[in-house]
Amino acid sequence: MADSPNRLELRKARTRAALIQAAQQLIAEGQAHAPIAAITEAADVGLGTFYNHFESREQLVEVAVLDALDVQGAFLDDVTSDLEDPAARFAQAFRLTGRFHRLNPQLSRVLLNTGIKLMSAPTGLAHRARRDLQGAADAGRFTIPDLDVALALTAGAALALGQLLHDQPDRDAAVTTDAVTTDLLRAFGLPDSEARHLTSLPLPALPTK
Repeated sequence: MADSPNRLELRKARTRAALIQAAQQLIAEGQAHAPIAAITEAADVGLGTFYNHFESREQLVEVAVLDALDVQGAFLDDVTSDLEDPAARFAQAFRLTGRFHRLNPQLSRVLLNTGIKLMSAPTGLAHRARRDLQGAADAGRFTIPDLDVALALTAGAALALGQLLHDQPDRDAAVTTDAVTTDLLRAFGLPDSEARHLTSLPLPALPTK
């Protein structure tokens, strides 16, 4: 008996998701250039099936990276959307991003191993950071003469922080992240006392997976 259209679509979606997850796993292990055969083996799908979903390994890697960025970005949007102060929203998002490196080390490695895409991805962390920086500048909360420079500073700090936390597993991720966040807020023109206040506010609960 032939599968129904809905069942076929569900199977295709599961296969595509398995390929993306396998690619993310290999990227996290530093194997962003792994051959297609290695990806399909990790996803437990046939080699020929790959081309029903992606034209090339490069296309899959790009999709896998953007998916990882968007997962994290969507979470940050969800937990910061109720904050009226754009400076507080930026601070909370950065503080959560730092803690995320320890919470989900595999996805963190994906971001670190493809960090340059943080600067140009149309979705995910860079897109949201740019939006929050612009919002804080428009509201007079941040002093930002050049938005691109501010974004580069933010992305560079996020990547360097993540690498530091991976390199030093005994380092307190919360304390270190809040210190970096405070420095960023100062760089964007907030007084020291206010920067410290924003990095001492309670954070929402992080997901367990």
